[in-house]
Amino acid sequence: MKKTSTRLADGRELIYYDLRDDSVRDATDRRPLDPTVTTSEIRRDPLLGDSVAIASHRQGRTYHPPADECPLCPSEGDRLSEIPDSSYDVVVFENRFPSLAGDSGRCEVVCFTSDHNASFADLSEEQARLVLEAWTDRTSELSHLSSVEQVFCFENRGAEIGVTLQHPHGQIYAYPFTTPRTALMLRSVATHKEMTGGENLFDAALERELADERVILEGEHWVAFVPYAAHWPYEVHLYPKRRVPDLLGLDEAARTEFPKIYLELLRRFDRIFGEGEAPTPYIAAWHQAPFGALEEFDGVVREDFALHLELFTIRRTSGKLKFLAGSESGMNVFINDVPPERAAERLREVASS
Repeated sequence: MKKTSTRLADGRELIYYDLRDDSVRDATDRRPLDPTVTTSEIRRDPLLGDSVAIASHRQGRTYHPPADECPLCPSEGDRLSEIPDSSYDVVVFENRFPSLAGDSGRCEVVCFTSDHNASFADLSEEQARLVLEAWTDRTSELSHLSSVEQVFCFENRGAEIGVTLQHPHGQIYAYPFTTPRTALMLRSVATHKEMTGGENLFDAALERELADERVILEGEHWVAFVPYAAHWPYEVHLYPKRRVPDLLGLDEAARTEFPKIYLELLRRFDRIFGEGEAPTPYIAAWHQAPFGALEEFDGVVREDFALHLELFTIRRTSGKLKFLAGSESGMNVFINDVPPERAAERLREVASS
């Protein structure tokens, strides 16, 4: 992998990740851009104890542009985009309309391929491995920023999810706090560790899942399963079998196997609802241990956390979506219409031939 860092016309950082070591990335951003101005502010809710990002400048972000005006395609001739070069393998750049900025963290865009009409599932194993390396590198770099406590790599795919740019891409949020979802997991880990005299909750939960009927994919170093208490109609958790706290902890064997397992998982997601159905909308979310202090989670260290990816869709059946209505949105109590055992069975049925 070759990494080349440059700056866009408004001062934002852009990084090329190339498969070839002899790639030259010297194209300049020819757009007449003013410096980026953001209004991101973090406000804490005193009752719930969580934080909300207020980012009014995002109202003006690019919204469903036609394909020939896509800002994530390479620049070509007089058509200038966020990527100055005429081609790329993987690109990461600072978001022009970030939810988090400055002392409030940082937001980045990850372009998986220059092919506007592709998806992550269309990537080769070599390309998917390069994306993994980009995620890992950005996790490392962002973790050293004084304003960053947790790094979250994710992909929103599909208009139903709220995606405004159709080009295959994901995002990285670097939060200045430990997110509520992670805090809940860490509290559960702390309680279990105390009650069992040191047993790790992630290890115990993974052992139970491996012994059950909801495993759908298993390699030498990774396992994918529908969890016992799945929140979403089709939800899969992907874990490395050796517990590590973050992407940086993966060894070479796990990195090598990951593309094959993950690409097969994504391709199965696109087959869930049968031929002729639109591509399955999904969210793919990497859970990593925070880089900040963990004093509030008694007895827990970073190494107690288990890196894992959650992949889920809001589509519950052909042509119908799962909406977060009263119970989910008002009380955070999910109601799942698809039994996890049936979801796992379906995801095994649609294996690649």
